[in-house]
Amino acid sequence: MPVGPSLDPVRTLRGALSGALAAAVWALEQPLDKRIFRCSFDDVELLGKLVTRDDGWYPIGFAMHMANGAVFGAVYANLAPRVGLPASLRGPAAALAEHVASWPLVALTDREHPARDEMPRLWGNRAALAQATWRHLLFGIVLGELERRVNHEPEEPEPEPEAYYSSNGHGSLEHALSANPDS
Repeated sequence: MPVGPSLDPVRTLRGALSGALAAAVWALEQPLDKRIFRCSFDDVELLGKLVTRDDGWYPIGFAMHMANGAVFGAVYANLAPRVGLPASLRGPAAALAEHVASWPLVALTDREHPARDEMPRLWGNRAALAQATWRHLLFGIVLGELERRVNHEPEEPEPEPEAYYSSNGHGSLEHALSANPDS
């Protein structure tokens, strides 16, 4: 017996691909925002150095970042249509909500991450918080727009109104003779 609404596998896959691509945009954009925010915080480094401290951390971290984006995108694709927001705001709202909910975990990262001494402290770091907020906003915009386009559901066309005119421009004889001419 199903517990909730069933997941559409095609919608889920398309959402996952949208999330992975949005995460890639985020990761590739990071060098620019590091300069703008003057903060060396790097999500790919944070993830990659959880697994390895050698030179292979970047591809591992990038893959992990894209996998996280894919999971987020898959969930988002199934929940977004149920959210009472305009389509253009759903992605940013979801990404920023996740950011607000997860940011307090950086205190744990500062204390427990195996490469914590090689990365900037995050808790209390306003530049890192602003940087992460920007990244989540960017991710949400890209995810929301991609997912909306790939999972586009055509709207039901509105029925054509009944024409009360004829080709001679004087109206319909049937309408003029009907019992209810205002309908």
